Amino acid sequence: MTYKYLTTRELTFIYNFWKQDIKAYQAAKALKRSSETVYRVYRFLDAGNSISQFPGNHQINKTHCGRKLIELPEDETKYIEQKLSLGWTPDTIIG
Repeated sequence: MTYKYLTTRELTFIYNFWKQDIKAYQAAKALKRSSETVYRVYRFLDAGNSISQFPGNHQINKTHCGRKLIELPEDETKYIEQKLSLGWTPDTIIG
C-alpha cells in the first residue's frame, strides 16, 4: 500500500476547513482524501500546533519506523577486525 503525502495546498485547505468548523468527514469528501487523514490533521491542530509544523512532525514520526540499528559488543567488533586483518572473508568469520 502506498501513501500519498499531503501537499501544502491540501494542508492549507484542511486548515481553512478546520478554522470554519467544518466537519472532518466533509473536508475529506471535498478533498477526495481518506477521512482518517483529515482527522489526523484536525487532531494535530486541536493540540495547539500550527499547520507549518505538520510536515516536520511527520518526518520525526517516520524516524521511529523501520529496523533498529544493530550494535555489536566491543569484543565481537575487535574479533571481526582481527580476522579481517588476517585476510578472512566475512562468510568465513561468521562460520
